[in-house]
Amino acid sequence: MNPAQRALWYIESHLAEPMTLDEIAAISGVSRFHIVRAFAAATGLPVIRYVRARRLTEAARSLADGAPDILSLALEADYGSHEAFTRAFRDQFGTTPEAVRAASCASHLKLQEPILMDSTMLDHLAPPRFETVKAFLVAGPAERISCDNGAMIPGLWQRFHQEVADIPARVGQGKDQVAYGVCCNGDDAGNFDYIAGVEVADFSDLPRRFGRIRIPQQRYAVFTHTEHVASIRRTVNTIWNQWLPASGLEAADAPSFERYGEAFDPATGNGGFEIWVPVRE
Repeated sequence: MNPAQRALWYIESHLAEPMTLDEIAAISGVSRFHIVRAFAAATGLPVIRYVRARRLTEAARSLADGAPDILSLALEADYGSHEAFTRAFRDQFGTTPEAVRAASCASHLKLQEPILMDSTMLDHLAPPRFETVKAFLVAGPAERISCDNGAMIPGLWQRFHQEVADIPARVGQGKDQVAYGVCCNGDDAGNFDYIAGVEVADFSDLPRRFGRIRIPQQRYAVFTHTEHVASIRRTVNTIWNQWLPASGLEAADAPSFERYGEAFDPATGNGGFEIWVPVRE
């Protein structure tokens, strides 16, 4: 099983028990940094959000069946109080535990069923090359991204093409201009900052509306994505859930990025680009 599959097995078989991200990562055989990205790449959901949604779903079913003690359900779902459980329940389903119990029905709720792993991966992933890059700066339009709002990224690239001329101190012009899609500042919930940008010499005159990131000196495994840009998730899933665990390497807690060179056509999404994944020395 790959890391995401191991994580799913552990979550579903220990749903009624306390669990932490560190425990899920350990069972999956990878680091916290790795499992957050591998699980999201494979399922489209942050791992801890999936755990919470599954527990609340089972609690909702128990309430619909007439469970009398909401506090007991709260404790089983790993919430320390009736109030905390009710708050999370309302955030998840838009209603209260009491209302679901009174209705004796949960069919109107958007329940999180167990995920049956869709192992959609590439049949063949070309081996990467390895490069150590010196530190450089990237600036451009930026947004905070979660698994369920990843559709915002194409809109960021539209903004990039409209505003790139306003980015001062750009390195390279015309055909020499390389664009970067940088994933950085990730958290355990699976959220991260995405910057659609270009390399710049400095940030001193950069307008405040643009995001900025310093990519530190780092060793990278560099993969070539030759298909349409819309299929990037399959390649990313294959990297994090197949290639990296089998490689014997460990992911580094550093920005990852896509590198779009002259061959890439932003109008059609064709032409290919590179995916740079940070690995430990």
